[in-house]
Amino acid sequence: MKHITILVPDGQNNLSSIVGAYELFTGANAYWKASGRNDLFMIELAGISPTIDFEGQLFTVKPHTHIAAIAKTNLIVIPSLNHNMHQAMESNSLLIEWIARHYKRGAEIATICTGAFMLASAGLLDGRACSTHWAAVDTFRQLFPTVNLQPDRLITDEKGIYTNGGAYSFLNLLIYLIEKYYDRQTAIYCSKLFQIEIDRQSQSAFAIFTGQKQHSDEVIKKAQDYIESNLQEKISIDYLSNLFAVGRRNFDRRFIKATGNTPIEYTQRVKIESAKKALESTRKTINEVMYEVGYSDVKAFREVFRKITGLSPIEYKTKYNKEAMV
Repeated sequence: MKHITILVPDGQNNLSSIVGAYELFTGANAYWKASGRNDLFMIELAGISPTIDFEGQLFTVKPHTHIAAIAKTNLIVIPSLNHNMHQAMESNSLLIEWIARHYKRGAEIATICTGAFMLASAGLLDGRACSTHWAAVDTFRQLFPTVNLQPDRLITDEKGIYTNGGAYSFLNLLIYLIEKYYDRQTAIYCSKLFQIEIDRQSQSAFAIFTGQKQHSDEVIKKAQDYIESNLQEKISIDYLSNLFAVGRRNFDRRFIKATGNTPIEYTQRVKIESAKKALESTRKTINEVMYEVGYSDVKAFREVFRKITGLSPIEYKTKYNKEAMV
């Protein structure tokens, strides 16, 4: 029998991803056994403390075992962390060392949401693709600049390491893992039993772009402010670099270093975020919204909107504007 270890980090407040992982893998095991086969996995919760409190001591988890008692495991699941990433990583240094050691011994690792911070601090994501919650992207980039962060991706799968986007999207990662470790039929059964959409690949439609300003380049901050204050304008990057007296190449380089986006990508994200809010909350037509954010070509607007959100403007409006559904 193979082994799944669901970690229970100390000092955290996100219980749902621990319980969810345990329930889905247990459900997959039950379906597998009901089909006349033996249990495929032994599923254990493991930590470094005998009890861990969650939600202000409202809930308490008692892991099945201490991590030191696990000599070999096939899959390690790292749950979501709270929002104090530094504290979360410092208080779980033993877990981080254990994760790195078992990966070298052949274990695969799946991180849920901000659990990617723990995996990255183990040094296992350098140069590799990774996703995490869109709200944690700026902090992640600052702490781990060598990781190939792909925040639009719902799931990444590279060399035995799986990561996923934010919040309850971890359910999609678990269905993905169940298909990989069990089979397609078991994954379909679990998706129906727990009512989870199967084969979902993007978290783009859920992301709220707030602007990446957790950096110290004041010129780039001024450029960002200018872009955000002039949504209706078609701003060229040459104009911006001249406005702030920075050579074009140097401006591009500094902008990417500070924000993680090229100036063009940043401008597109700011404009589309404004368009999303208008489509969610007003009766404005697609064309009216398009003009307000500086686009005059419907095809170009639609292509950029879909690239960033994964949906067309009309699909987005239908999905998120209650009045549009009437």
